[in-house]
Amino acid sequence: MSYPGYPPQSGGYPQQGGGYPPQQGAYPPQAGGYPPQAGGFPPQAGGYPPQAGGYPQQAGGYPPQAGGYPPQAGGYPQQAGGYPQQAGGYPQQAGGYPSQAGGYPPAAGGYPPAAGGYPSQPGGYPAPAGGFPPQAGAGGYPSMPPGGEPGGAQQGYPGGPAPGQPMPNYPGAPANNPSMPGYGSGVPSNPKAPAISKGYRGSLKDFPGADPLRDVEVLRKAMKGFGTDENAITELLGSRTNKQRVPMVAAYKTTYGKDLFHDLKSELTGNFEKLVLAMVKSPGQFDASELREAIKGAGTDEACLIEILSSRSNAEIINITKIYKAEYGKSLEDAISSDTSGHFRRLLVSLSQGNRDEREAVDVSLAKQDAQKLYAAGENKVGTDESQFNAILCALHRMPSVVPLSQPHMLTFFDTHFTRMCGRDIEKSICREMSGNVESGMVAVVKCIKNTPAYFAERLHKAMQGAGTKDETLIRIMVTRCEVDMLDIRQAYVKTYGKSLYNHISGDTSGDYKKLLLKLCGGND
Repeated sequence: MSYPGYPPQSGGYPQQGGGYPPQQGAYPPQAGGYPPQAGGFPPQAGGYPPQAGGYPQQAGGYPPQAGGYPPQAGGYPQQAGGYPQQAGGYPQQAGGYPSQAGGYPPAAGGYPPAAGGYPSQPGGYPAPAGGFPPQAGAGGYPSMPPGGEPGGAQQGYPGGPAPGQPMPNYPGAPANNPSMPGYGSGVPSNPKAPAISKGYRGSLKDFPGADPLRDVEVLRKAMKGFGTDENAITELLGSRTNKQRVPMVAAYKTTYGKDLFHDLKSELTGNFEKLVLAMVKSPGQFDASELREAIKGAGTDEACLIEILSSRSNAEIINITKIYKAEYGKSLEDAISSDTSGHFRRLLVSLSQGNRDEREAVDVSLAKQDAQKLYAAGENKVGTDESQFNAILCALHRMPSVVPLSQPHMLTFFDTHFTRMCGRDIEKSICREMSGNVESGMVAVVKCIKNTPAYFAERLHKAMQGAGTKDETLIRIMVTRCEVDMLDIRQAYVKTYGKSLYNHISGDTSGDYKKLLLKLCGGND
């Protein structure tokens, strides 16, 4: 008899005289052999009965033995077909098993002990008490080296893994890695939804491995000698984020003992110069300088004041006020108060405190109260109580600028309560009740709260629309929003105006100035 997967043995078992002789109770007790087991198979007279088909003759298997197993009473029942023909049988072994008189000799040590022996099976082999006795050697039959093959090589089963390899995973079975379930195609039994991230909505990302010392070498080389390599400056600054550009100022002075701002001003001109200088300042420094430019001089750029103070977060405004005081020796509030007046001044002073509600929770009852107060201060009375508008709009819920399109308190307030009470939205109500700069300021506050990217898309469109271009506005928005919400601004722009921001910039600007602006834009839509 042979087992699947093992090649034939040379010669197999030699002819044995009469096979196993009839014994009282199957195998006789042998030293180290198979002792009778209490409760095991009942004693059988005469061994195995003949079986129809039985184990078929296999190529290279055991040669027929004279007499085979003598008939047994009650052995294995008749089986149709038995085991199918298998090629190979036991592997070829040098010399095969030694000739044994009367069957298997008791192995030195026998089989390794099995817990409790084999379970009782009707009509099968009698299971020895306590399992098979131990066998000398690390594994195998007598005259076999450890490993079961001559030379220690282990053949394995057909289709199975190579020696020393793990068993393959079958469908529905646990994987080799116990920490990863293999049931149901590897799906965990208790799946959890991944956390939803708002993601980065800027168009400019950190440049991997940027080094300010190497970057200033590029800048120095671009400005050194006759002429200026504007393209090198554009490629460098247009691929670095603000936190990678700002350290260049100190690195330039450390390396060359010169001021980077001074050298850039002396080498560049026009709007390209303004854009480059804006990009090497920190956000707080740039906003403070823009507010300073909007206030000083004969006129006041009210739109710039409104844009910055209505769109920045509390933390950004507090940082701006500190820088303004340090740079210009005067508080931002004093500068605003000395250059503006009336309700517009009160609006700007309120916004410059950086004390607006930025909680994420939606307070519907508070939104309803605010709507009722605004309605009573404007639409529901003769005249307008601008102070009430100022108090509510400058303290209303506003999310930080890094979380666009997410002002739940104000959206609830605008879209539900106020419109339901007066039949028009808050922007139209402000335009009916107010005029001038205070109207523009309060409408800007409302637009920033409702949809900040749409507000900046409108500002960009107005800056480029018509005969001339308001380059100061264009530069300020592109520099300050390219790492905040430029992707959302681009979407709002093409949705509102049917033309991409990229194409509008391309058609309205030129030269190196255009190239650097398009890098900040980040792509076409």
